[in-house]
Amino acid sequence: MPRTIFQLRNKTYTADRCEPLARAVQEGQVHLESLSRAGYPGTPLQRGQLPGVLSVGFWDAAGRQDWGLASHCNEGIELTFLETGRMPFTVHDKLYMLRPGKMTITRPWQPHALGNPHVEPGRLYWLILDVGVRQPHQPWQWPKWFVPTSSDLQKFTRLLRENETPVWNADASIQSVFRQIGQLIQGPKSSLRIWRLTVLINELFLSLFEILDRKKIILEPDLTTTQRTVEMFLQELARPSMLQEEWTIEKMARQCHVGVTQFTHLCRKLTNLTPGQYLNYQRIEMAANLLRSQPRRSITEIAFDCGFNSSQYFATLFARIKGDSPCRFRKTNTPKRNTLSWKK
Repeated sequence: MPRTIFQLRNKTYTADRCEPLARAVQEGQVHLESLSRAGYPGTPLQRGQLPGVLSVGFWDAAGRQDWGLASHCNEGIELTFLETGRMPFTVHDKLYMLRPGKMTITRPWQPHALGNPHVEPGRLYWLILDVGVRQPHQPWQWPKWFVPTSSDLQKFTRLLRENETPVWNADASIQSVFRQIGQLIQGPKSSLRIWRLTVLINELFLSLFEILDRKKIILEPDLTTTQRTVEMFLQELARPSMLQEEWTIEKMARQCHVGVTQFTHLCRKLTNLTPGQYLNYQRIEMAANLLRSQPRRSITEIAFDCGFNSSQYFATLFARIKGDSPCRFRKTNTPKRNTLSWKK
């Protein structure tokens, strides 16, 4: 099966093979039932069957596993429901311990993981639906077989876009629909299976809409602005793995799915720096940390590790930002080893 590939904040994500899960299934540790496409594990959905559905099904893990699903993003919105057992679940580095009856909702820009680091025993259901977005500010595109009225669809989309609470209590209707989906998928094939599954997924989202609407949650329109997309990117850019990449302003703007002019304007608004200045500032901060923590490494090596192609330019820029040369900065800021003196 071909794999869907997309980029988010300079990381390339694919609908991977979930190799740890696949291996566990082959070894008989996990029972898996799912319908999938784009490289997700399971029985392939045929062309034209439930467009937008990337994966729907469940796994049943007997005993504590020796694998987990590391932090990742999905192409679509993902719903999960834990029927039995418990499950460590991490979103944006915040850890939750899911217990029976809990449901999760994650959007494409929300990194999340299952297991800490390993998956616990239990039965977990899921649905991943691609709604055509990768960033918070992009408009959602629901599939044509999703049948709410125009006004209800608009409200439902707002409830999902302008609220990023990841963990909820699944009411009886949500639990019932997930179980029916599981029974349908693992049951005998029939010409009506996809039709029934279409009805059940619509019913699942209807039940979710009723939960969100009933809670009277406070919506945050700022979560869906272009400014937030750029802000999220700039936060990620401060990570060492990101600073080592070769960046241009055009490439930064593409990662945010915005134009160069708008990206530059928002970057200056958020940081009071141009994109190039902000990138250099973060690289120099990274270099300063390495100079303090790794006194035996050469300055040239640190410069290259921080994304600079010239040690001379690095030294000039470092002195401009830090007010001292890299060498003198290291001598001044490296902690001295404690020594003991003995008196006779």
